[in-house]
Amino acid sequence: MHLNLGSILQANANEQPDAPVMRASGETISYGELDRAARGVATCLHERGIVPGSKIALLVPNVPEFTIAYFGALYAGATVVPINVLAAAPEVSYFLEDSGASLLIVHPLFEQAGREGAAPLGVPVVLATSEPEGETLGALAAGAPIDVPHPTSPQDTAVILYTSGTTGKPKGAELTHSNLLLNCAVVVPKLMPPSDEGHRALATLPLFHSFGQTVIQNGMIASGGSFTLLPRFSPEDAFELIERDRLTIFAGVPTMYFALLHHRGDRAHDVSTLQACLTGGAPMPVEVLSAFEEKFNVEILEGFGLSETSPIASFNVPSKPRKAGSIGYPVWGVEMAILDENDEPLPDGERGEICIRGHNIMKGYLGRPDATKETLKNGWFHSGDIGYRDEDGCYWIVDRKKDMILRGGFNVYPREVEEVLYEHEDVVEAAVIGVPHESHGEEVKAVVALGEGAGVSADELRDFCKDRLAAYKYPRIVEIIPELPKGPTGKILKRELRDT
Repeated sequence: MHLNLGSILQANANEQPDAPVMRASGETISYGELDRAARGVATCLHERGIVPGSKIALLVPNVPEFTIAYFGALYAGATVVPINVLAAAPEVSYFLEDSGASLLIVHPLFEQAGREGAAPLGVPVVLATSEPEGETLGALAAGAPIDVPHPTSPQDTAVILYTSGTTGKPKGAELTHSNLLLNCAVVVPKLMPPSDEGHRALATLPLFHSFGQTVIQNGMIASGGSFTLLPRFSPEDAFELIERDRLTIFAGVPTMYFALLHHRGDRAHDVSTLQACLTGGAPMPVEVLSAFEEKFNVEILEGFGLSETSPIASFNVPSKPRKAGSIGYPVWGVEMAILDENDEPLPDGERGEICIRGHNIMKGYLGRPDATKETLKNGWFHSGDIGYRDEDGCYWIVDRKKDMILRGGFNVYPREVEEVLYEHEDVVEAAVIGVPHESHGEEVKAVVALGEGAGVSADELRDFCKDRLAAYKYPRIVEIIPELPKGPTGKILKRELRDT
């Protein structure tokens, strides 16, 4: 049996070649143009000695060249290795060496890190520009188009996504053509309202990350929709593009919703075309969700997943009762369970580890059989998240296993404390961590950023939590800083707070 993730582009290029698929910097690219460019890239990759199964690394932000290179590599039967564009040269070297990449395609903005990372390994570099000559993606795209995408099998590795590496070196999750095709196929019919015109999404989540790649890029292409690229998120730019291109879908991590909610621009933007907002990657505070929905009159659907799960595992969906603050229900073809330390199922309402199985689960970690065995046990992928299932079959995350604070023998879940902090009108961002304590083992510490003009003190925030939480839960330490550290997707980086 043959299956290539690139078939989602091929199908819509055949059916609607003139329909728009991407918009960027005033330029609109059609399905036919994207397909033609990807076919040219595939031919030239073969001419350069790239064989099916070769690894092609991409160090490219949210610009059309990412999608052209992505599908060009897939059409060639190669494996795509997206790299975080903020990676330094030693990190680029690590990703290239660990994956065994045969080629690096790098955007000019990140050329120095790319070339310095590739040089010690002798990995050739192609610039992700549209120029039709030289060592550029444009020159590859101008090649004679390949007749048909390489007939890969469903279990061939399509993409290697490197996890964040909060412990030790990042690991490469091998995602198959089947994993990614089935995962993006559930996005539009299951998560979004029907649309006669086809959905138009904002692509500001990094495409090198699983959320933006599967839900926006691949989800829109699979459904015949389109997306507008925004390489660097800002609330003003996001509002302008939603208004200009009459976008119907916005997907972002919670910090993006905070920024949109609290943005004070020169004028109000018309975002009435939005039909659905999606969030994941980090817990969405219920206070922020409610305030955003009330202000913009659009529902936010929260979901859950990891790089290892392609990424979607569960989502709130329009066809079932939405429960604010939950991660919803397992998507089609995916099972979830709450298991104890012996991998035995727990009753509804009891807390345990969220475990997942289904078509979305990775093959394993590239070159790391021990890590794979540790994570994929007894037929289940172990997420590392603590949660529970309610009586309606809806799942809730309590916190990450590694984030749980053990204070004086009591478990404190940071998310519960963060929810209380977000209830305070002056708090814009909040993160709760455990810090070493001589007698209690760990103490609860809150790090917060305040809104413009806010005057609340650290002591007042501590007392605010004290009045609303059990005595062992409220933060004894409260630190106010201008802005919390974030990764490229906008997730708050708690590990950086712990290191300070």
